Amino acid sequence: MSPSSEVALAAAMRAAQEGDANAYRTLLRDCVPAVAAMARAQGVRGAAVDDVVQEALLTVHRARATYDPARPFLPWLRAITQRRAIDAIRRGARRPQEVYDPYAFESQPDARPGPGDGLESHYRDRQLAAAVARLPDGQRQAVEHLAFRELSLDEASAVTGRSKGALKVNLHRALKSLRSALVPGSGNGDD
Repeated sequence: MSPSSEVALAAAMRAAQEGDANAYRTLLRDCVPAVAAMARAQGVRGAAVDDVVQEALLTVHRARATYDPARPFLPWLRAITQRRAIDAIRRGARRPQEVYDPYAFESQPDARPGPGDGLESHYRDRQLAAAVARLPDGQRQAVEHLAFRELSLDEASAVTGRSKGALKVNLHRALKSLRSALVPGSGNGDD
């Protein structure tokens, strides 16, 4: 903008602050191209430029009492416009962008469980229950209370009437037996 237009805008703003409605209308009309240019310089594009112009002019209206007539007008207007431009850019970044990409849709794996997914876990659960049922009574109780019901040693000891040491030994022996019964190739060796 030319220095003469800077002077004219500053004079119109001073007159508007003193209550001159015609000067205020002229000021707002003359600010439109300057605000639009400033918004484009900030990276705002397309219809968003018009939004920034409108928001900046509303801010000028609300903040017109804060303008100091002893200072240049354009830097004050530029500060307002830059803030509104940043707001517009942020709003644009938050909007989801819809993209048409049929290949991405077709290559996306289905998150739903497959037709036989539950069968395998059901089979494993049945195998585990059968293996636990074949354990000696002390080992079976240790597994049921400590592993399945997740009781503490003190709680399991109170329920079963066995000492904490006996429960630990029974659980260790039970896990070793279950491992050899359920894991192929684990053998019966000591660990």
